[in-house]
Amino acid sequence: MENGKIKSICVVVAGIDEEYQHDIITGLNQAARDTNVNIAYFTAFGGMIKSKRFDLGEYSIFKLIDFARFDGAVLMTNTISDPNVRQEIIDRVLDSDIPTVIFDCDEYAEFCNISIDNSKAMNEMVEHIITVHGAKTLNYISGPLANPEAKARYNSFVNVLRKHGLEVDERRIYYGEFRSQDGKNAIEAFEQSNLPLPDAFICANDAMALTAASSLEKLGHRIPEDVKITGFDYTYNAQNFCPSLTSVKRPLYDIGYKACKTLLEMADGGENPGTVRMEAFPVFAESCGCGKEDGNDFRDYKKKMYSHNERVNSHITLLNRLTARLAETETETEHSEALCDFISELECEKFSICLTENWKDSFNKGITDHVEEDNAYCSYVTAPLIWERGRMHTAGYFPSNEMFPEEFGNGGNVSYFLPLHFGDRCLGYYIITNSEFPITSLLCHTLTMNISNSLENIRKLFNLNKAMEELNRLYVIDPLCNVYNRNGFINIVDDMFKECIAKKKSIMLSFIDMDGLKFINDNYGHNEGDFAIQRLASVIQECCGRRSVCARFGGDEFVIFEAGVTAASGDALQRRFDNRIENMNSIIRKPYTLSASVGSIIVAPDENTTLYSIIQEADDKMYEIKKARKKARQSEKIN
Repeated sequence: MENGKIKSICVVVAGIDEEYQHDIITGLNQAARDTNVNIAYFTAFGGMIKSKRFDLGEYSIFKLIDFARFDGAVLMTNTISDPNVRQEIIDRVLDSDIPTVIFDCDEYAEFCNISIDNSKAMNEMVEHIITVHGAKTLNYISGPLANPEAKARYNSFVNVLRKHGLEVDERRIYYGEFRSQDGKNAIEAFEQSNLPLPDAFICANDAMALTAASSLEKLGHRIPEDVKITGFDYTYNAQNFCPSLTSVKRPLYDIGYKACKTLLEMADGGENPGTVRMEAFPVFAESCGCGKEDGNDFRDYKKKMYSHNERVNSHITLLNRLTARLAETETETEHSEALCDFISELECEKFSICLTENWKDSFNKGITDHVEEDNAYCSYVTAPLIWERGRMHTAGYFPSNEMFPEEFGNGGNVSYFLPLHFGDRCLGYYIITNSEFPITSLLCHTLTMNISNSLENIRKLFNLNKAMEELNRLYVIDPLCNVYNRNGFINIVDDMFKECIAKKKSIMLSFIDMDGLKFINDNYGHNEGDFAIQRLASVIQECCGRRSVCARFGGDEFVIFEAGVTAASGDALQRRFDNRIENMNSIIRKPYTLSASVGSIIVAPDENTTLYSIIQEADDKMYEIKKARKKARQSEKIN
């Protein structure tokens, strides 16, 4: 490492709106600021919507990370429910060979494992419920067993039950994802099982325990009189719930701070300390019947709750206004301007929207449709919006592995990278720097989805307009010859014709019919016939001047309209046509001769003249010429 170089570390985490993540991140951020280190969080909300396609879009943010560009990494992979995503991240970090700290995972000797003794604390918790409160029947609400912490807590629960000779009934175990919604879902599943009410519900974390407790009370069950309930993490909400939640207190802020400091020591050449264990201990409170935990000062609690509610209401109002504004945007510029009017309310120093170079593509159906080496992002991204302290600017295309559109000139910056996607279609990401919004607001995910959905609307509108343009083009353009068709000719020429009448300008209408197309089709095939028609169209286009419009009128018939002509214009057109068709025959060298009959009418139209009547006159004249040429050829053969 260069002396004096500002270090940067990255953190991989999911679900930053949960209190567990918030407390660890707060410790990490404080350590980063104390040491003047830049820290970048790559975060997703996978597992929230119960949609595999949506989760693919969320987890795409992890594919953006170029670990080799950081001085170290902190892996909160225990917050990611998908085991395949977790393993992919770990494999890429191992390949990068940078100093790494991981939480509660001792499977990789290359990483420093900062661990809290989940097993010991859960053992004490379950022992307490059985021995002190005499519980015989216990339900368990688990986290995902692919998660090491969830597995350790589950094993402790099972082992204590077996130690006391109690049945481990699979019907009484619900496997969740550590999300608060899982607590509610677990109680609904229990109700449907028709099993008797257990003596206690043991929950693998507080988030699930709190919603489980609320659901039980809604069903008329009293806590702890009818059923006891315990959590794990001892979060602020658990402490101040009514009844206060029996839980396991863990030094989350401390392990976040410790992780950052340990990582920096490793980055400076220090040894990997291996496993660093920190203690956790149960706190027995009202929800198991052990009396009220002193918890927080009630006045302080009321102030915090008022501040929290005020912040939530403010953010809801903000998002409602922003959603309405974004719904009106139709272009990237309008989208950026709408965001700029609201970003300052997020109390951040910098906000950047970064979009993949092909985010507007109409056939971008999934994150793997356009990837290079399993990367969800194109080689380049662009930043159509960079808002910094009230000023807006942009950044052109830059390599996606640089991640940031601009470098920091100082340290102590905290940035959050969040994915922008629609389903599994990756649109890009946004970065919010030096703001508490991502970890203090429950609406960060909603903001992300609003930005993503509005970008998707712009993308669809862009492609709809392109499709409409193409339909309009197909309506007026002949697809074989790429000149106007009959509809296009009439639409364009009608206004020109009316202008000539008003300004008393003469016009020339030429009707051109190809000679010998049937002979070509019969002897060389229709593909060759199409080729001949295309070459004739090319000749006709070359004959047209700046004031001319040509079109394929149908089959092998073409027309040319020219405004502001003289009496000599017809002969001049015929000479140009004869020269160019002769030149075309010398170029294509076919066994047949490309030729056509041209009939031109020059008139000074008045109010009683119609475009169709002139076209008909030109057609009649062309037909007379064609007959005369055919008669001349037959005469030559006889002679």
